[in-house]
Amino acid sequence: MEQIGFFLNASRETSDDDLIALAKQADNLGYHSFWTGESWGRDAFTVLTLVACHTKNLRLGTGIVTTYSRTPALIAQTIASLDILSNGRAILGLGSSGKVVVEGWHGVPFDSPLARTREYIEIIRKALSGGRVNHQGRFYQMDQFRMISPPVQKKLPIYIASLGQKNLELAGEHADGCLPVWVNRERFQELRERIGIGTAKSGRSASDVTIAPYIFCYTADGPEDLARGEQLLRAHLAYYVGGMGTFYFDSVSRAGFGAEAQAIKEAWATGNREQAAKSVSDRMLQSIVVLGDAQQCRDQISGFRESGADLPIVNFPHGTDLTVINRTMTALAPQTDI
Repeated sequence: MEQIGFFLNASRETSDDDLIALAKQADNLGYHSFWTGESWGRDAFTVLTLVACHTKNLRLGTGIVTTYSRTPALIAQTIASLDILSNGRAILGLGSSGKVVVEGWHGVPFDSPLARTREYIEIIRKALSGGRVNHQGRFYQMDQFRMISPPVQKKLPIYIASLGQKNLELAGEHADGCLPVWVNRERFQELRERIGIGTAKSGRSASDVTIAPYIFCYTADGPEDLARGEQLLRAHLAYYVGGMGTFYFDSVSRAGFGAEAQAIKEAWATGNREQAAKSVSDRMLQSIVVLGDAQQCRDQISGFRESGADLPIVNFPHGTDLTVINRTMTALAPQTDI
């Protein structure tokens, strides 16, 4: 059965009852995994613990927690605790995030993200194995650290948030999967090739690393709802390209949308959010998101799979209501008979 994941931004805008209901629905529909991240809302581990207590098969992914927010020892202890509580269903999604988040929100210097992520994974792997961690690295010097409660899984999966070339190579060398976001279909071959450079260093095949892209989806019910979904998707994409530093701007520019990215950035800089959203071209939108009726959305997800997405993770633009989330989840479920 083809696997598909489900992402929910578990802020206080979503009540606990709705969160539990959505997680149960995803579990019953045969979704592979439930992912949530961290921004200015609730932390990922507490939310995933809530989900773990109300589901049976759904894997539980942090998507993502930033390496700058916790020590590697604490991350290892926390993901192991989630794995024990869920009876072996945890997935650790890590990422460096960006300067806006790390320095502006966490108040720590955003330095050497690649090297830091590499060292984090090395320490976390050692800790999760149950052995003693004696580590003399660039960022951490540890002596005789040992977890007395290792995870259920012998090799707990670690995914890295990856879009840049060096991050993709890092994922290939050290991770079990990568979590790109806002990726157009045409780029998946490039992603796999970059991952392959990393896996060659570690004696693995590029196919050993799961490409699990966040794909923003909206299954519409009629023309008016379709227009609403398109508006939300354009606005959300514009926010990432125009308002989240240079990372996503550079990524979509490399993907062939340089003119659109520049127009978005310029409009955003003047505070014209509406014009920034309008600067997302039809070609750009059609290449990156999933939008349409139920059958069109299923066909588009299939297109992402054919292009190289191993584990599509269904995500939603900001402002999507619960009715649309339920409709989209049902339409894209692996066990649906629609």
